[in-house]
Amino acid sequence: RTSSKVRASNSIEPMSALHLLSGGAAQGLVRQLQSHCEVLSGLTLNATFGAVGAMKQRLLDGAPCDVLILTQALIDGLMQSGQVQAGSDRQLGIVKTGVAVKAGTPQPEVHSADSLRQALRSATGIYFPDPQLATAGIHFMKVLVELGIASEVSAQLRPFPNGATAMKAMAECDDPRVIGCTQVTEILITPGVDLVADLPAVFELATVYTAAVCTASAHPQAAAQWIAQWCSPDHADLRRHGGFLPPT
Repeated sequence: RTSSKVRASNSIEPMSALHLLSGGAAQGLVRQLQSHCEVLSGLTLNATFGAVGAMKQRLLDGAPCDVLILTQALIDGLMQSGQVQAGSDRQLGIVKTGVAVKAGTPQPEVHSADSLRQALRSATGIYFPDPQLATAGIHFMKVLVELGIASEVSAQLRPFPNGATAMKAMAECDDPRVIGCTQVTEILITPGVDLVADLPAVFELATVYTAAVCTASAHPQAAAQWIAQWCSPDHADLRRHGGFLPPT
């Protein structure tokens, strides 16, 4: 007869988890390197992706976090306030914001302010991330204002919590005349949507994304190891193909 003590000693303890809070821009890169990093560290990944403002708020609200991937500006602020370890930050790269359509549908001209204005006016739905908490969503609303069409297209606006969910919803809708705007990395990882182009130069948004170790991390050494892998020269091609441009 097997005692409960023996059964307990033979049970397999669950692996500890590395907790990540990340802007949606880095989801593709993190997922592609996840298995590799888990083997190296012996930790599973518990990741939450979303608008950078929402991820910052989750951290401030006390969510467990070992690693953050946010914009450089947000990381700098959190470092100053003590939530991020000084000197632990590493830049993943620069992410531009682009225009997308459903895969296989005609791609509009969007390389100038006039052509972008016409493309947005012609769309029956405009998919984009949170206009208050997401980097690309905040910027896109400013673009609509500068184009002078914010009120005109308000009924066509389809905001979502982040760029990945916006692109997924656009891919799944049945309307071929929709258009989307979010960060290029989120467009490239979404099946069913095609990247048309970056926003016109006059509206360019190039955001530096940075990874850093949280001060309250339960696994600071492993967190630094994961960051080193994401930023490694060995994975430069992976970052570039995923939409991360080299930091300047």
